[in-house]
Amino acid sequence: MAKRAGVSASTASIAFSGVGSISEATRERILRAADELRYFGPDPRARSLRQGRSGIVGVVLEDRVIHSFRDPITIAVLDGISQELGNENGGMLLLTSTGMGESSIQSAVFDAAVFLGCSPRLTRSIEVMRQRNIPMVAIEGQHFDGVLSVALDNREAATRLAQHVYDLGHRDVAVVTLPMDAVRELRALTEVIVADATTAVSMERLAGAREVYPKLGGYVAANSSSDDGFAAGLLALGGAGGGWRRPTAIIAQSDLLAVGVIRAAESLGLRVPGDLTVVGFDGARIEGLSDHDLTTMVQPATEKGRAAGRAVTELLAGGHPPDAHFTCTLHLGTTSAPPA
Repeated sequence: MAKRAGVSASTASIAFSGVGSISEATRERILRAADELRYFGPDPRARSLRQGRSGIVGVVLEDRVIHSFRDPITIAVLDGISQELGNENGGMLLLTSTGMGESSIQSAVFDAAVFLGCSPRLTRSIEVMRQRNIPMVAIEGQHFDGVLSVALDNREAATRLAQHVYDLGHRDVAVVTLPMDAVRELRALTEVIVADATTAVSMERLAGAREVYPKLGGYVAANSSSDDGFAAGLLALGGAGGGWRRPTAIIAQSDLLAVGVIRAAESLGLRVPGDLTVVGFDGARIEGLSDHDLTTMVQPATEKGRAAGRAVTELLAGGHPPDAHFTCTLHLGTTSAPPA
């Protein structure tokens, strides 16, 4: 291709990389020759070997990609990461840590890793990254030595949310949690599950709510989705016989779960908030909730992603960025009220 354009190989390389100075006429001649030969530029894998960098950041999701892309908070965090990486002409490679994706985490080419969602397999994934000597950032994960943390006040925020429900007068309260571990199925929340829990966000939000309601029980959802919230809501509101009393309030650990609980309540003929208070967590914009303004803890999801993106950029430049910490704000909507 260089010979056809009448230039040296190094000049042709400059035309494709954009690094260096050649005239626009020379660049156009090189690209025209490449087009005639159907040559699309040097192999990026060879370039990454020469430079020791791929320009790619691996973003490790806690769940299957299809579930992650249905979660507006995940999308907002990814958007924040991409905003910062885009400033450095970087890219993202989405990986999963569901067990099936571990081989990709071990072998995929990327320069740094961002763990998003704090998978129950986070410890194992971090071990793999340490073996590969790859810089790491964890968004809302438990503390690990050598892993930069982008944290959210999950426990404190959950306490404030539960306190709001308590101050309204509710005493019969149930919770619908996010998955507590690698098991992805709807289950009654038991102390065995709590003791064996491995997912930091779920554990912290439950611990915060239990500071107000020490014996708080309920259900563990299979995923963070409105369908899973609906299924859990039906169980929580449908009765269990004996001396069971229907809760007057349900604390959901995500807005998607809260939307499902509201749908379940309405399918049973219950009014929200007249018969049932429902509160969520995230502050996400949920389609199909036009009849309600959800009471929820609003988190700065995009800002969390941008903080992770900035940290990765600085780590790769040899810097030592500090941990980042974000707080939630309580949004008082129309789905919480005193018990009837």
